[in-house]
Amino acid sequence: MPRFEPHPERRPALVTGASSGIGAATATALAMAGHPVAIGARRLEKVEELAATIRAGGGEAFAHSLDVGDSDSVKAFAAAAEEALGPMEVVVSGAGDLAADRIHELDSDGFLAQVQVHLIGAHRLVSQLVPGMVARTRGDIVFISSDVVRAPRTRMGAYVAAKNGVEGMARAMQMELEGTGVRASIVRPGPTMTGMGMGWDAQTTGEVLEEWVKWGMARHPYFLRPSDVAAAVAAVISAPRGAHLSLVEIQPEAPVEKP
Repeated sequence: MPRFEPHPERRPALVTGASSGIGAATATALAMAGHPVAIGARRLEKVEELAATIRAGGGEAFAHSLDVGDSDSVKAFAAAAEEALGPMEVVVSGAGDLAADRIHELDSDGFLAQVQVHLIGAHRLVSQLVPGMVARTRGDIVFISSDVVRAPRTRMGAYVAAKNGVEGMARAMQMELEGTGVRASIVRPGPTMTGMGMGWDAQTTGEVLEEWVKWGMARHPYFLRPSDVAAAVAAVISAPRGAHLSLVEIQPEAPVEKP
């Protein structure tokens, strides 16, 4: 007898922050791998467009508005997603934004807003969906973190604090969930070309990059693509039951220097 029953053939997956960037790429990758996907974000028109694209390609997708900063919105999304697609087998927590502020220049409301989205928002998902996974004795929850946990970057203080909180929560969950059949995993990307930070003005962007170079945080100009991170998420959740990819860090490769 196998130690674990295999994954079921149908594994609905819920992805937050799916209007662009890593979230959209992850939803697309999972749909292409055969997962029915429930996608949510504040920009409902964007997730509806993505869901339509997935369905046009032969996949199954459900779109719904979602603000992870609002408990009622998370509850409504989780309930609607499971009504549409069935109990969630996979949850990918990736909603977030990014401000380029020094900690001492950021007011407490602004700091709290980052923590609310990245950390409290992730916990809202956990509290709504993980108990059902535990009851079914299987499931994957994946937290999208950042390499700022390992190597903090300047001008991202609230984000650094929030992502440290996410990883701390995930590690505690890994211990608490041991023996339940539910896996909590961390995917930790390095610099990734997403919508986060793209609204900064040229002066701010230049200052941030100069500071990163000063502190050794920018060895080369290459960034990851969202699809690179999505591929890591797909690998994590497709690991056979009985194996647990608890932490995966992805970094962009430098350009190849020809001899």
